[in-house]
Amino acid sequence: MAGRRTRGPKRPYPRVARVNTLLREILAEEIERLADGDERLRLVTVTSVDCEPGLSQAVVYLDSLSVDADEGLRDHRKALQALVGSQVRMKRTPTLTFAAAPAIQAGAAVEAALRRAKPIREVPPDEQDSDEQHSPGASS
Repeated sequence: MAGRRTRGPKRPYPRVARVNTLLREILAEEIERLADGDERLRLVTVTSVDCEPGLSQAVVYLDSLSVDADEGLRDHRKALQALVGSQVRMKRTPTLTFAAAPAIQAGAAVEAALRRAKPIREVPPDEQDSDEQHSPGASS
């Protein structure tokens, strides 16, 4: 049926998904090499890459993004884009932007909340039995 549209979440095009994976591999490897000469890029891990469907923009998600790491990545952005352009056959090389991975940030927030929460006192099994017998709703 021509003109029929499906509803629901948009799925990435297969080509975009392949480009995302390829860019993640290339950038992770090159950032690791750059970290040998630039202290700011140590302990930076590429978690994923998300290209727009037109492949003109790409967001590179990292496990964390300190101020120093952000500066280092901005300094090396053109070299990273040139490397991508030389290794991937595309009409245009996507413009790279860097961001901390939202999943990592959300996990850190949950972990911090769990640390702040008061621990629940566990009741030993022998006290549970006696509590059930003396509770107001229990019949003897």
